[in-house]
Amino acid sequence: MGCDGGTIPKRHELVKGPRKVEKADKNAELVAKWHYCALSQEKLRRPIVACELGRLYNKDAIIEFLLDKSADKTPMTAASHIKSIKNVTELKLADNPAWSGDKESIKGDKYDDMQSARFICPVVGLEMNGRHRFCFLRNCGCVFSERALKEIKSEVCHKCGVPFQEEDVIILNGNKEDVEVLKKRMEDRRLKSKLEKKSKKSKSAESASQQDSPGPSKVKDGKDCISSSSGEKRQVTPTKSSGNGNSSVPGKVNKASATTMKRSIADSEKSEAYKSIFTSHSSAKRSKEECSNWVTHTAYCF
Repeated sequence: MGCDGGTIPKRHELVKGPRKVEKADKNAELVAKWHYCALSQEKLRRPIVACELGRLYNKDAIIEFLLDKSADKTPMTAASHIKSIKNVTELKLADNPAWSGDKESIKGDKYDDMQSARFICPVVGLEMNGRHRFCFLRNCGCVFSERALKEIKSEVCHKCGVPFQEEDVIILNGNKEDVEVLKKRMEDRRLKSKLEKKSKKSKSAESASQQDSPGPSKVKDGKDCISSSSGEKRQVTPTKSSGNGNSSVPGKVNKASATTMKRSIADSEKSEAYKSIFTSHSSAKRSKEECSNWVTHTAYCF
């Protein structure tokens, strides 16, 4: 039944003290960060992308996460800051020629060295296994070790020649301090892009309103042409109004000026009609006088 002299209990078995905090294995943590996707927990396979906080993902997992619009979608803290595919950058990685892959350990009869890296730095040759700090450039997606950027200082990418700034350098799988700095840069960058979009929208709206608004009436020398019944075109200049002292609007004629013009046109037409009647009457009278003179002349001769 116990305690019958056959066993001697020790102190730590009888007195329970405070439990020791279990520490995570650093090697296992590095393997999880550098060999597996942060979203799907699957092995990293090309195409591989990285977010603005320096986490590694499979591109297929990110696309599936963004396309899933269901209500029962489980919230992912590892990808909560990713709103579109533009928030991630596809990485251009350099393969490690010494890496044999998983072909040798398929049967399980060989040792699988998890510290061996699939990718290396193309400048220095360091393995990307978590023991060395690596970073990538947002402009082109090329991946280098931090040592390479410090030893060979340049404002142009060592691999493709694209210019970059210090803000474009993002550390992969950095510590808490690095993540806080990257998060602040990400928020500032997104706020700046929103302000630029708003300014572009306001400018486009102003240009559209200016195009829709009617332009000023086209007037030649401030004169209007009025065609009379005889087919002649006459130019009329706008007159100043005597009441308020303000000049009349171009392209419009006052009522008084219009009525006077109509009267002048009518008077001219009447005068022309009278002239035609008078000329016809005078010609008829002349013909009668000539006939009477001829008759008297012939009678005198006989």
